[in-house]
Parts: sequence; C-alpha cells; structure tokens
Amino acid sequence: MAGRRRKRHHFSRIHAFACGKASFRGEHSLIGGPGFSRIVLCNEPERVEDYGDNYVRTTKYTLASFLPKSLFEQFRRVANSYFLVCAILSFFPVSPYSAVSNVVPLLLVVAVSMGKEMVEDWKRKQQDIEMNNRKVKVHCGGGAFDHSKWRDLKVGDIVKVEKDEFFPADLVLLSSSYDDAVCYVETMNLDGETNLKLKQALEETSTLQEDSGFQNFKAMIKCEDPNANLYSFVGTLQLEDQQYPLAPQQLLLRDSKLRNTDFIYGVVIFTGHDTKVMQNSTDPPSKRSKIEKRMDKLIYFLFFVLIIISLIGSIFFGISTRQDLENGRTKRWYRRPDNTTVYYDPNRAAVAAILHLLTALMLYGYLIPISLYVSIEIVKVLQSIFINQDVNMYYDETDKPAHARTSNLNEELGQVCTILSDKTGTLTCNSMEFIKCSIAGVAYGRGVTEVERALARRKESPLLQNLTDEDDHVAGKPSIKGFNFTDERIMNGNWFNEPHANEIQNFLRLLAVCHTAVPEVNEETGNVSYEAESPDEAAFVIAARELGFEFYERTQTAILIREFNPKSKMKEERSYKLLNIIEFSSARKRMSVIVRDEEGKLLLLSKGADSVMFERLRKNGRMFEEKTKKHIDEYADAGLRTLLLAYRTLDEEEYNQFNKEFTEAKNLVSADREQIIEEVAEKIEKDLILLGATAVEDKLQNGVPECIDKLAQAGIKLWVLTGDKMETAINIGFACSLLRQGMTQIIISSDTPEIKSLEKMEDKSAAAMAIKASVVRQIKDGKALLSKSDENSEALALIIDGKSLAYALQHDVKDLFLELAVGCASVICCRSSPKQKALVTRLVKTKTGSTTLAIGDGANDVGMLQEADIGIGISGVEGMQAVMSSDIVIAQFRFLERLLLVHGHWCYRRISKMICYFFYKNIAFGFTLFFFEVYASFSGQAAYNDWFLSLYNVFFTSLPVIALGVFDQDVSDRLCLKFPLLYQEGVQNVLFSWKRILGWILNGLLTSAIIFFFCIKATEHQAFRKGGEVAGLEILGATMYTCVVWVVNSQMSISVSYFTYMQHIFIWGGILFCYVFLLAYGAMDPTISTTAYMVFIEALAPSPSYWTITLLVLFSCLLPYFAISSFQMRFFPMYHQMIQWIRNDGQTRDPEFCDMVRQRSIRHTTVGYTARFEASKRFEDKPYQQR
Repeated sequence: MAGRRRKRHHFSRIHAFACGKASFRGEHSLIGGPGFSRIVLCNEPERVEDYGDNYVRTTKYTLASFLPKSLFEQFRRVANSYFLVCAILSFFPVSPYSAVSNVVPLLLVVAVSMGKEMVEDWKRKQQDIEMNNRKVKVHCGGGAFDHSKWRDLKVGDIVKVEKDEFFPADLVLLSSSYDDAVCYVETMNLDGETNLKLKQALEETSTLQEDSGFQNFKAMIKCEDPNANLYSFVGTLQLEDQQYPLAPQQLLLRDSKLRNTDFIYGVVIFTGHDTKVMQNSTDPPSKRSKIEKRMDKLIYFLFFVLIIISLIGSIFFGISTRQDLENGRTKRWYRRPDNTTVYYDPNRAAVAAILHLLTALMLYGYLIPISLYVSIEIVKVLQSIFINQDVNMYYDETDKPAHARTSNLNEELGQVCTILSDKTGTLTCNSMEFIKCSIAGVAYGRGVTEVERALARRKESPLLQNLTDEDDHVAGKPSIKGFNFTDERIMNGNWFNEPHANEIQNFLRLLAVCHTAVPEVNEETGNVSYEAESPDEAAFVIAARELGFEFYERTQTAILIREFNPKSKMKEERSYKLLNIIEFSSARKRMSVIVRDEEGKLLLLSKGADSVMFERLRKNGRMFEEKTKKHIDEYADAGLRTLLLAYRTLDEEEYNQFNKEFTEAKNLVSADREQIIEEVAEKIEKDLILLGATAVEDKLQNGVPECIDKLAQAGIKLWVLTGDKMETAINIGFACSLLRQGMTQIIISSDTPEIKSLEKMEDKSAAAMAIKASVVRQIKDGKALLSKSDENSEALALIIDGKSLAYALQHDVKDLFLELAVGCASVICCRSSPKQKALVTRLVKTKTGSTTLAIGDGANDVGMLQEADIGIGISGVEGMQAVMSSDIVIAQFRFLERLLLVHGHWCYRRISKMICYFFYKNIAFGFTLFFFEVYASFSGQAAYNDWFLSLYNVFFTSLPVIALGVFDQDVSDRLCLKFPLLYQEGVQNVLFSWKRILGWILNGLLTSAIIFFFCIKATEHQAFRKGGEVAGLEILGATMYTCVVWVVNSQMSISVSYFTYMQHIFIWGGILFCYVFLLAYGAMDPTISTTAYMVFIEALAPSPSYWTITLLVLFSCLLPYFAISSFQMRFFPMYHQMIQWIRNDGQTRDPEFCDMVRQRSIRHTTVGYTARFEASKRFEDKPYQQR
C-alpha cells in the first residue's frame, strides 16, 4: 500500500458499537482531581511538565547496583555467609588451617555465580538497547516529520506511525489514513488476542491527514494519571475553547501494532514506565528452588549441630585446662601448663575455652561443605546443556531447540503442581480453520481435529488408519490458510445437486455477506486477501470464497460478491446494499447485518452462539433444530467452535421503524447508549429461520491435547489465563479437553444485567461495593456446587472474567476465590490483564505453597512468567519479550511434557540424591574429627593432615557426586512418559523429605562412628613400622582417611541406578587418586608433607593389618545401608522401583503386565482426552442439555 492512499470508506456508517460519538460519562467529572491530574500540551512538549522520557529498562541490575545486589544474592545463602566468617577468622592464630585454603574456594564460588548473573542480565540489557533505539517519525516543527529514537520521545510530541509498526508510547489517536479516522490495531502483545481492534479518533481532529496540517496545531489534553488498567481511559481534549471527551476508543497502547491502515497521527500522553504495558510489568525476581531453600534449612540445622558440639568441646576443654594445675603440680606435664600461651593457660581457662570455641567452629566446618555450591552449579549447568541438546525438544520448522536461560531451577521442573498457561500462541497457533458445517440438518466436512486424532491414538481406534488415509488423500491439495474443509457434495458447485440446495445457497451467501472484513486485492496476481477483526470471521469469508461465493469488494454502502451460478456453471457478480451492521458483543453473542439484494428484498442475516440463537427462531423456522443440535454437540466434542446461522425477510414498514430507532440510538450521547442500541436490536433479531451451523477449529499446536492429557495423568493442574473473550476461551477449553460436555461450568461474570445496572449508579464507590458483593455471592454459589460435586465425584470448571477477577483478587476475597479454584478440575480466567495474570500466579504460589509454572509467548505474559516459580517462554510469533523474561525457552507447548516428565523428574532426583549424599559424606568425615577431639581431650588438634582436609571435598569425593548429578537415571525417558505418575515423587518431594534427609544423616553418623572406633581399637597397640613402633597420630589419621574415602565412594556405587563409564572413572578413580596422592605427598620434604611424610610407603602399605582394617571397615559401614535398602525395596517398593523391576525382568513390552502396573499411574483425572473419552461413555445416551 506504500505510495498510494487506501480507498475511502466511512466505516462509522456500518459499525454500531465500536464507532460512534463519544460521550461525557460520570468519570469525566473527576478530571483535574486526584488520579486525573495529567495535562498534555499537544505539539508543545517543551512546555509540558517533565513526566520523564521514554526510556525503558527491564534489567535486574544497573552498573551501580550490580556489585551490592549480586553480593547480597550470594551471601543470603547461609553457607556462604558462614564461610565468609571462617575466611575472616582464618587470618588469626585461632585457625586450625591456613587462610589460603579457606579463602580461595569461597572466592571461586562467589565469582562463578556472579559471572553467571552478569551474563544473563547483559542479555536483557541488549534487548532494552534494541527497543529504545527503534525509530519513529516525530513532528519537529513547521509541518515536517523526522525520524527520532523511541527513547527520546516526550509527552506532547506528535508522532506518525505507519502500517505494521509498533506504537512507541501510549498515544491519543488524532487521525488516520481513513477519512473518518478509524484504524485497526493488533494488541497481541498486550492481551494475546489476534483479532484486530477498531479505534476511531474524534471527528474534530479527523481532518489532519497531511504532515503540513500540524504546523499550527495546538490542543490540550487532560486525563487520568498513569495506571495499569488496559481497558479504561478517561480524558478530555480541549480544542479552540471546546472540550471533547476521550475514551478507550481513542487510546493506542505501547507495544500494540498498527494493521490494515497506512498511517496514523497521535499525541504522546504516557511515556516509558508510565505506559500501561510497563505499569503491568514487574521487576525481574530472584528465583530459588524449593530444594535450595530446604537445603538452607538443613545447613541451619547442621550449623546448630556444629555450635552444640563446639560448645560441648569448649566446655570440657576449659574444665580440663583449669584442672591442669592442682596445688602447683602439673597433671598433663607434656603440655607444660606452667609455661604456656593463652590458648592452654590454666590460670585463664575461661579465655582459653572461648578461643577454643572459635577453633572448633572452624575445625568442624567440614560438616558444611563449601564444595556443595560449586558442585551444584556445575551439575546444573551440565543438566541445562542436556536440556538444550535434547533433539526431542527441537522444532525443525523454526530451527529452534529448547534453551535453559538459567540453570537455577532445574530441579523445580520435577516438582510442578500447577501450570498457568496463556492461550493465544501458547496452546494455539494463532489461526482458525473452517473444517465442518451443518446445513439443513445434514453434516458436511471430513476434516479431522487434533482432539479427534488424540482420542483415536489413545484408544488405538481403527479410525486412526482412516484418518491417515484421509490425510494421504488430501496431501496433494494446496494448503489454504483458514480452510481445511473437504466434502465433494458441496464443493465445486456440487451443492446444487443436494436435496436442500436453496438452504445451502442461503447459508454460503450469509457467510459471504454477514461480516465486517475488508478485502485487499493484490494488483499483480489479482488474489483477494481479507483483513478481519477476528480470525474466525476471516475463516468464514475464505470458506465462502472456496465454496463459490467470493466477497471481493466493500464500498461505503454495498458488499460485492461473485456467486456461483449452478445453471451457467459461471460466477456472477451480485451487489448487496449494506444498510446496517449490528455488531457482535460478549453480551449479545451474535452479529447481524441488514442488506437489500438486487431484487429489492430486505434480508436480516444473523450468526451467533447457539445459546442465544435457538430462542430467536420462529416456530416454522425450526425444521432442522434437533439434527443441528446433535451436530453442534458432536462438533463441541471434537473441540470445534460453533456458530448458528439464521435469516429472515423484513418488510419495509418494520425496517423503517427499526432504522429510525436504531439511528437515534447511535446518535445518543448518554451513558446508556450501548444498552439502548442492544434493546433496539433485540426487537428485530427475532422470528429467524435456521440455516445451519459452522464449525471452525481454533487450531491447536500439534500435540497439545496429548500433552495436557499426560500432564493431567501426572497429577498436574492446568489453569488458562488469557486476555481473550470468554466465548473464545471456553471454545479452546473444549478443544484441548480442559472442558467437555457434561462438565458443570461455574461462570463468574460481570456481564450480567444486575452488574450492568450497578455500573450505571452515580455513586461509583457504592457501585463498586455492590458489584463486589455480587461477585462474592457468585463465588459462594460456586463453592456450594463444589461441595455437591465432591459427594458425586463430578468434575467442575471455573470460568471468570477480568472485571470479576479484579474483585476476586482483593485481600478479603482472594482466599475464598482460591478455595473454589483449587477444588475445580479446570480454571479459565478470561479478559485478564497482564497484572491480573501475575497476581493470580502469586496467589496460587503463596497460598498453596506448591510449585507453579507459567508458560506464555507474549509481552502480556511477562509478569506471570516472572512471578511463577518457573517461567517458560514460547519462542513463537509474538516477539522476544516473553522469551527474554523466561527461565526456559521451548518452541512448542507439547515439549512441556518431556521437559517436566523426563528432564524435570531426572533433575529433581539427581539434585536430591546429590545433596543428601553430600551431607552424608561430610557428616561421615566431620564426625571422625569430633570423635578424635573427644579422644584427645578436646585439644583442638586435627586428626588429619591439612592437605587431607583441603582435598577431601575437592578431589577425592566430589567428582563421583557430580557424575551422579549429571548422568544418573532411575528409569529411561521412554518409561518416564509411559508411567506419568512417577512424576508425583517430585511433587510429593519423597526423595528430599525430612525423613529421607534424617536417614542419610544417621547413615553418616553410623559410618563415622564405625570408622573411628574400628580404627582406634585396631591400631591402638599395633606395630606398623619395621622397628616395632606403634601407630601414632599420623598413622591413625591416614588409616581413617583412606577408610572414609573408600566407604563414601563405595556408598556412591551402590546408590547409583544407571552406571556410565564416567561414574566408574570418578568413583574408582577417586580412590586410586587418593593412594597416588599419599605416595606423592608423602615423598615430599617433611617441611611440606609434615605429618604425612613417608607414612603410606613405610608404615601403611607394608602392613597387612592396614589392608585388613580397610576391608572390614568398608564391609561394616555398607552392610546396614544395604540391608535396609533391600528390605524396603522387597516389602515397601517406591514407584520407580516397581518400574525398575519391570525393566529388569524384561516385561516392559508385555502389554498386559504393563497395563496392570500403569493403572497405578493413571489417577482419576478429570481433564484431558482420556477423561473426555470416559465421560463421553457416561453421557452419550443423555439428551442435549444447555448448561
């Protein structure tokens, strides 16, 4: 369209509701008061109060805040704070080891984590730079427009936005390329809707259609202050001493896009973080997994244990030190208490005890492993790489793999209880397809929906082969967007041979005429495309064209159609004079047009929801009613969106009376204008003759029904939070089997006569209280239904709209609302603003305490993604905002099944076992130090060489744990998907429960006790060297140390479920490396090796008793764990152990045996196509019911 003007259309003539005169309402009287104080001088930004620039920042850190904020993030981990204190104390004489060995690991941990945070935030910064530097045309004086960066815009600037460009700020529309100043806006980034919104400027500014017209333009706008409400706007425009009301119809929001309009002119009223989309955003949160939070509690517990044993040791040390001198005589002469430092001075025993406490706190610090955080960071990064490289989550159509943008939350993927999902672009493909229809009681169309395919696959139905054959049959046909209809009976003009040819002709003609679409003809190819306000309306027009009734031009007063003439087998051009359009609204649930055909006959053509259309049929117009109802039920079961089509012929007198009343109603300026229009329309939309019904598929992404069904079997609940209309959301609910026929729907709506009447009250606060009371009553009624359903095991669905949700989320109502929502099988929130999505997510997360996952693809989902425990971004067609704000990115909703049931389960299991094992091995090691301290009268002497202490967690025992965290699998990915209840082990947290943690702690205590006392008793009187010397501290320490390394690594080997060569290398290599280290370190100069000098070569290796002790200790430590584990697996097997039995017995391919075991995994699900299939068997004999 560049370089030429669009044809002049006066769309305000044909629109009843979207266009028309604005009116002063009650809110306009508030302008100038609190909350309505903004003043904008159009075309004079330099004179406007400084409201700030248009720069937007979404980063978590700034250059100034990075260091303090990121350090706070690191040291809010209790272990890091403890090691920071130890690092400071290590520079003082009380330290039992050198400062370097303590400071370097801490610096490494903190630096790695901060570097990761920096990289992630830099990516957000790059996105901000790209957006803030976009260009838009701005009036720079003298009627000239020049390009300027978005960031430089100021309130009061006049901007010119061209077709397919985003609006750079919140604007008031002044004029457009159309004469009557209408424009089409796509708000997909704001509310997720793909249908175009019609906006219209004030008539007084509509003539400003040239750049030069703004040379002397001056006006003043007074409006509301910045707020988060996307669907309301109150303001006035003062032009030449006259005031005109401004409404949402004149507001263009940032991040929405101009469509089907060459250009618009607008004035900037809100910039930067004052814009409504940014008011709906929230700061990027710092997310931590529940396991990490519980790990902190465990560290608190171990820190408490550390303090207790340090206090006990210090008290006993102080007592024994005080008693070293008795009547001037020394008891422990070898310690020289008569000539010693303050650390052992019996005359200052209290001071010595306090200093000993500091030493003990540092010495027993090996109970709390600093390498735990390093190891977890390494493991999570490697787990994320495996997620990124999973070819089963790669989408080849867009060449996009899965991408874990943060590795902090891997284990949370295995504990998700509730999924909160966007609809458009997440569950659906943003496209509608005309697939079936019912005309004159006869069903047409052989297309197959995703729901039907899923049901066929679930039951391995013979229908599946028929579907495949059908696909092969139509595979050679060219694909037409919006049209997936196949039926030779009415295609290619064959409808003329059908018994009800006249009804079919009227049906197709109604599809071609009853709409508000605008055709665009490609001048090069001659092909006609359509710009429609909704995708289903476009699908109807395309279907009419493909079936022989081509809509090709709309003039100011007429619709031109090329109709197929079955007699001549040619297309003939026909014109229908367009008299009135009575638009669709959520209250009316229907749309009608009144036209005059070429024969002069007046026709009312109407299409709408069956719930409002059947009651408007005349008695002799219900000939096909029962058959049509049956077909509508079948279409709904197949997940299709249905509309009823009907018509009537009008006489001149009736129409003239209607047109007079209708015109008067349109020209009203009162607050109840729309209500009066509806009442006038009611009078003529009656006595209709039924033609049939359409069925379009709101095309789900591939695999969505199967994914939802498998997630439901895994016990995960799905909530849908969408900005779409209620009808659209309900249809999608049926399509993806969240809703089904026979499921009772609890609908909480503000679109009721009661609430509408309350909204007209002059006292707005009283009206708000009354509306709130109405919403509360609806919620309580729903809870009463919920109680009855619990008794009958009946599934309920909760559907609530945005206005009602605003009251339901208030502090004194939200608990009641959540009780109802949690009790329902499905929850759908319609017309939800981005902020409401985030608030609902927060409510579920904080009140239930369960792990929440949010998934979406648009900017309107950013708040929800950031608020949830895990945010999943869909790399779809709605830009990169959701992707950049998410924790993990996938290309299709169906990949969520594998991400959670496979990777989530594995990561949860690996991290849980890894942490438990880490504490086990450190307790086993640390308590040998404590037992030796008891044995040595709490002298503060370490049992091990300094380097033994330093390298235990770094080399000898950490690598096997990392291998466990990266490679271990209890069952294969195929079995994870085959038995979805396995996922409940993570939701119920059975692998990281306090009971399981306590079991590992007791195992560590038992191991340390066996190792210490066995080694002490065995070496106390044993000659180890050739000269007959008995074991000293260095021999005892080396013997205990090698026993600890042997036991904890062997414990790992019997805990691993899935061995790879890496596990073998790390486990047995760790033990081997320990001996190599003893040889190499012991051979160094005594000033370096100190107590380890030649110990292994001269004392341990030649002694048979040393090897005997090692073997006996190893057997004694592992026997209790092995016995308890064998007993538990034999008599009380966990679910993953049962599946391991099946795998090991080779019965995974025995259908009968697997089905028997799988019965434990298929819970009583109430959503998904499995539940739909079961319900259909119960309801198939029941008559049609309108719920």
